[in-house]
This record gives sequence, C-alpha cells and structure tokens, in this order.
Amino acid sequence: MGTVTDYLADLAEPERGALAHVVAVAREVAPDAQEGTGYGMPALTYRGRPLLSAVRAAKHLAVYPFSPGAVAAVVPRLEGWSHAKGTIRFTADHPLPDDVVRDLVAARAAEIDAALGPPSG
Repeated sequence: MGTVTDYLADLAEPERGALAHVVAVAREVAPDAQEGTGYGMPALTYRGRPLLSAVRAAKHLAVYPFSPGAVAAVVPRLEGWSHAKGTIRFTADHPLPDDVVRDLVAARAAEIDAALGPPSG
C-alpha cells in the first residue's frame, strides 16, 4: 500500500469516503498517477511531481493541487467553498463537485506536462 491508501485507511467515516472519492476522481483524470508525498502530505504524483493531496484538517477537508494556477482555473466555480491560493476546503456534507476535481487535476497535470515536455509512450 502507498501513502494515500494508508492515510485514507486510518480515517473514520464520513471523511474517509469523501476524500477517497476525490482521489478516485483524480485517478480517472490521471490513471498513471502514483502514490507518494508532496510537501509532507500523502499525495498522488504524476511524472514524479506532486499532483493532488486530499487530507483532513481539524475543521474541514482540503485538496492541495500544489499549484495556485490550478486553483485559479476552477475559482469561478467555487462559490460556497472556502479557498486560498493553493487549497480548496470542503466538508463531507458539502463535497466538491466531480467536474471541479477533474478540472483541477487536469490543470495541474497540464502544468506538469508543460514543465517536463510531453509524456513519452
């Protein structure tokens, strides 16, 4: 098991289910993503770079795409969710829409591709 799987296994419901869903949606967009860490958090990585972390904080759940630009790409659709330059906060009762997660992950993956060049294979 990787760090994301281990992290989720240690959480209680409903937080586990909400974060696991975000991770599953992210994997749909980036099926080659691996489990690792980013900035000390359990994260999906893409091409060796942090792609997305979905974690529990004291009073909320959060996604970190490791990119202010990726957050900015979905900000127009974040009315009702708290967000900052590098994170979006939500709760199990008020989850992020799947299309927002998909677009967030796609924006981050595109940044990684732009930095590293097109994926080979």
